Amino acid sequence: MKPRARLVAALACVSLLAVGCARNAPLDTLRPQGPIAHQIYGLWNMVFILAVVVFVLVEGAIVFALFRFRRRKGDDSAPKQTHGNTRLELTWTIIPMLLLGSIAIPTVAGIFSLARVPKGALNIQVQAQQWWWKYNYPKQNGIEASFTNANELHIPVGRPIWLSLNSNDVIHSYWVPALAGKQDVVPARTNHLKIEASHPGTYLGTCVEFCGLSHANMRLRVIAQEPADFEKWAANQARNLMMPTSALGKKGMKVFLAQQCVGCHTIRGTAAAGNVGPDLTHVATRETFAGGIFAFNTHNLRLWLSDAPAEKPGSKMPAGIATMGLSHSDINALIAFLEGLK
Repeated sequence: MKPRARLVAALACVSLLAVGCARNAPLDTLRPQGPIAHQIYGLWNMVFILAVVVFVLVEGAIVFALFRFRRRKGDDSAPKQTHGNTRLELTWTIIPMLLLGSIAIPTVAGIFSLARVPKGALNIQVQAQQWWWKYNYPKQNGIEASFTNANELHIPVGRPIWLSLNSNDVIHSYWVPALAGKQDVVPARTNHLKIEASHPGTYLGTCVEFCGLSHANMRLRVIAQEPADFEKWAANQARNLMMPTSALGKKGMKVFLAQQCVGCHTIRGTAAAGNVGPDLTHVATRETFAGGIFAFNTHNLRLWLSDAPAEKPGSKMPAGIATMGLSHSDINALIAFLEGLK
């Protein structure tokens, strides 16, 4: 990586951390919204308070020594030297040991607690790719049939979620600060992360391990729903596509199936069975697309289908007009087709 690229990456990471640590920021680490995040936040608070106390005491002792033992006018004698003080040495050895112990015990206990598979958890498989997230929902309690979603993780509130994470290419890192801590996502290895939301809502997250050109464009959302709403959503996601009814939508489906789209995307119930890009069977039910950077609407779909690499650097999606030879009429038809995939 060139020096300038390294600098840009470093500044991006620093900016991301600054945003994540700010109150009311999109990535808010200081307003936990679930029991796992509360557990981590409580540990952070304890360490922070201890650190502040130590800082004040140490800095206070330094300031006191500067004034108490400063060189006074007319006093040219050397300061009295002290050679060894058993009581003082024991004090400054035992106190740090007690402080470290008070931090280590709850930290280790927290690590084991966070690594424990919770009872009744919803199991979801997460696969990271440059630059989007793929979610596989296996059949289990609350999910009648397996299905795949992209970038938006739907979960029921009040139920622990056990994520199994792996990467399809390079190292990524999964982070939803309001619900849990960070977890690296590594190729050829499965890591785990436990999350849980206490209230319905949309919680923002992102990749926090520099993973290439569009690292900053690899975002995610966790959408927490009431259990009944989640089961309704999951049942709809498990169904095959709804066939288009409008003439423009039917034309868009023909254009889609005639192009190389079928080699990259899956639409259940059609010949499209690719796994390079996201499953589009119910893409119109998502709030965002393209790694979570665009709101799902007609204007953004037109930009994306016309020239995806110009909108998201490094995108594997080819330019619709320049590369795939799509006409504006074809793009209008594709938009109508995709907007009907609910």
